[in-house]
Amino acid sequence: MEHVEAVVIGAGQAGLATAHALVEAGLRPVVLEASERAAGSWPHYYDSLTLFSPARFSTLPGMPFGGDPDRYPHRDEVVAYLDRYAARLQADLRTGRRVIAVRADDDGFTVELEGGRKLRTGAVVAASGSFGRPPRPDLPGLETFAGQVLHAADYRNPTPFAGQRVVVVGAGNSAVQIAAELAREARTSLATRAPVAFARQHLLGRDLHFWLTRTGLDAAPLGRFLKTPPAPPVLDDGRYRAALGTGAPDRRTMFTRLTGDRVTWADGTTEQLNTLILATGYRPHLPYLAGLDGALDPAGHPRHRGGASPAHPGLAFAGLEWQRSLSSNTLRGVGRDAARTARRLAAHLARS
Repeated sequence: MEHVEAVVIGAGQAGLATAHALVEAGLRPVVLEASERAAGSWPHYYDSLTLFSPARFSTLPGMPFGGDPDRYPHRDEVVAYLDRYAARLQADLRTGRRVIAVRADDDGFTVELEGGRKLRTGAVVAASGSFGRPPRPDLPGLETFAGQVLHAADYRNPTPFAGQRVVVVGAGNSAVQIAAELAREARTSLATRAPVAFARQHLLGRDLHFWLTRTGLDAAPLGRFLKTPPAPPVLDDGRYRAALGTGAPDRRTMFTRLTGDRVTWADGTTEQLNTLILATGYRPHLPYLAGLDGALDPAGHPRHRGGASPAHPGLAFAGLEWQRSLSSNTLRGVGRDAARTARRLAAHLARS
């Protein structure tokens, strides 16, 4: 069995930032990534995705994004940036290594990999993200709906849906972006339980993220006070409000039932529906911690205080939504949490 100082599970933005912070803290982490590249879920997002924050506010610690700092980088630019970051990382990065279980013993953890290999370590950081666990909401008739049902994780571009009747469920940034894009190729509705909440992308000539940073709201440790984190508003420079205003897509109150290949709306009207796209967010994907007592709650969500496991001093989480602040699961904010985690784990290992 191989013995290592610390193990980071996942090589997306959270895992890379954490590995960087652990190195800065004097540790030698091993980063285990299930896929064959270190870019997390970014290569799998829809083709037209662009960041909601400018490049200057979208960097991991130690490496600027490059190029025009005020542009909004495309998905493929983010993937290339993460590839460069991983190449410069002074850590042992191992791709194609899927973790299947983490088990605790008296003085640390055993990390079991697919194929039978095991690593012994005193510290584990779960940074595997949430893309692998897209939830399906409990919608009447969803399980027997005869049309096509996709999650936003499966959507790439509007071409396959040309001429179809499509409904996108959700009121977040991705839901609105996908619905507006689909409306150019298909008759599309955005189904939500309440009107879409918009936030202006620019205030007084500056991007919203400038003001979040300048006021300190971006890093404020508010996560510990939130039992139910608020849904973020849709950042808009005007184009999405205009699209909904012209009915492309139209916004409708959530439907009441799916029957066969038909949808029934709140006003009682029914119509045939080809495709339903669920843009309903993601949940932390941590199946390898299921056997670690106290690491997860009964619903599979991590138990933590600011990313630290109360049950296991050597276990931490990275990249969770509202882990400490509103930016905890973003490129610009994950590094702050990673630095705190690295300092805490280094101190834990020194005591051990």
